[in-house]
Amino acid sequence: MDDAKQQITNQEAVYGQIGENKGVVHQYFGEVKHALHSSPPDRIWTVPYPHNPFFTGREDYLEQLHTNLLAHKAAAITQPQAIHGLGGIGKTQIAVEYAHRHRETYPYVFWVNAATLETLFVDFITLAKLLGLSLSNDDEQKTIVTFVRNWLDTHERWLLIFDNADDLHRVRPYLPTANVGHILLTTRQQMVSSFLSIEVKKMSVEESTHLLLQRAKLLDTATMEDREHAHTIAKEMDGLPLALDQAGAYIEEMECSVAQYLQDYSSRQMELLSQRSEDEASHPDPVAVTWSLNVEQVAHNNPMSADLLACCAFLAPDNIPEAFFLEGAEELSPFFQSIKTKPFQLDQAIKDLRRFSLVDKKRESHSFSMHRLVQAILKNSMDEATQREWAERTIRMVNLVFPGTIDVSTWEQCQHCITHAQMCATWIEAFQLAFPEAAALLNKAGYYLKDLAVYADAEPLYQRALLIWEQVLGPQHPNTATSLNNLALLYDNQGKYEQAEPLYQRALLIREQVLGPQHPNTATSLNNLALLYDNQGKYEQAEPLYQRAVTIMEKTLGSNHPNTITVRKNYTYFLKAKRQRHRGKSEN
Repeated sequence: MDDAKQQITNQEAVYGQIGENKGVVHQYFGEVKHALHSSPPDRIWTVPYPHNPFFTGREDYLEQLHTNLLAHKAAAITQPQAIHGLGGIGKTQIAVEYAHRHRETYPYVFWVNAATLETLFVDFITLAKLLGLSLSNDDEQKTIVTFVRNWLDTHERWLLIFDNADDLHRVRPYLPTANVGHILLTTRQQMVSSFLSIEVKKMSVEESTHLLLQRAKLLDTATMEDREHAHTIAKEMDGLPLALDQAGAYIEEMECSVAQYLQDYSSRQMELLSQRSEDEASHPDPVAVTWSLNVEQVAHNNPMSADLLACCAFLAPDNIPEAFFLEGAEELSPFFQSIKTKPFQLDQAIKDLRRFSLVDKKRESHSFSMHRLVQAILKNSMDEATQREWAERTIRMVNLVFPGTIDVSTWEQCQHCITHAQMCATWIEAFQLAFPEAAALLNKAGYYLKDLAVYADAEPLYQRALLIWEQVLGPQHPNTATSLNNLALLYDNQGKYEQAEPLYQRALLIREQVLGPQHPNTATSLNNLALLYDNQGKYEQAEPLYQRAVTIMEKTLGSNHPNTITVRKNYTYFLKAKRQRHRGKSEN
């Protein structure tokens, strides 16, 4: 009983909102009041889209819909079906394909545009007219909705599709309740717990390549080179059907090659993502417009959500830890300054983004992901100064959460950070950023990758960190010496002794001059250079360096300090090897 009362209250509230928008609605309402007195035809079809000859893949989703709606009819019709996912992921096209494939199953197929209250109500007026419902001049607007729902509740074998039902509260008063037909919604809302839901994921690279070539009408004539370029474009579009459809339409309409489109895309990405196909009826909004409108709505509703999006645009697209924004909040915008004491604000910000499927939350790992084209459009919507500002904020945040000590105990935390640190490295390079936190992040990321023996990835990070320290703090600063030492270690571990030696020597010289000849860091440089000479067989050069290193460590840190123990052990091994060499010479 309580549920029923609440449902009526919600309906009245929504109808009241409709009543405030009287311009367009009254125009159609007048037509209905005077014209609807006939019986409905045997078949009604209001799907506004023709069958898509380029529809590709998605068979699993269509089969699941068929199973839920038809194969297990008795259980399935207790709840409407909801197809949810990111804008442009193909939800509407799946609904259109399902309707066309099962057209003979349903005498009545009704399509309702649920994007706004006005479109909802206008489409219900159209349904009332097609159904031949008889209304008097005194009927209120909400009466039309009630009459249509009553018809649906008392008739079978109909399919009612609510497209763009992103506001589920807006749609609920329009849903029939008798469960005698089938209801299908497409929505960007991820939180659709009251519906049987199917999440639409990105297309595979193979499906994406097939769709692109098919849409460009090159599937049967494509050369191996065409397919390779199409494969690259498919990766760039990250499995988004709408973007692939736009690209294929552009190739067909402009009569350009796949290679030419790929070249144009690399230099005119935003322009091509905003390109509207000549077939506007099938795809009225291109990718860039679709998401830009969502971002504007997010910014209006919750500024923190908008800033969260802006930051994420400069991170790697997958596995973005929620902890970044709790632990690194102080490096972000003013909207994040209270988040440590009010962590629920982050939950709300993510929830607002999930409403439009702009992020995909991973509950088990407390992380989320973002489509790379959403990132591209977000970045391209910013001027260069804003891009630079958000890149810097993101770099400072990731540096703050990246562990300062890199060892086995922090490897798991480093693993969560490394892809984002590497993405930050691309922005450091792109914007030629030079500030201490940038160098520190590069150094930590390089150290972690070196520990994993991923030397090729660690090297450019160490090199860029060294350049930044030299630029910001000068060539004689201790931090510069640390970068020199780390880069030398990297080369040393790979046996590149000629590249390592001058770096070790430079680091030692800086530490002797700036920190003093008795500083522990000076001893570290002495030890590392001694090891290098030892590995090269330059024993006479190595021995005095070992001796100095041990003496300094014991004097400054004590005999039992881990660093002292390590240096002393190195020297002990050296002396043992030296005795064995001499013994071998004597025996010979």
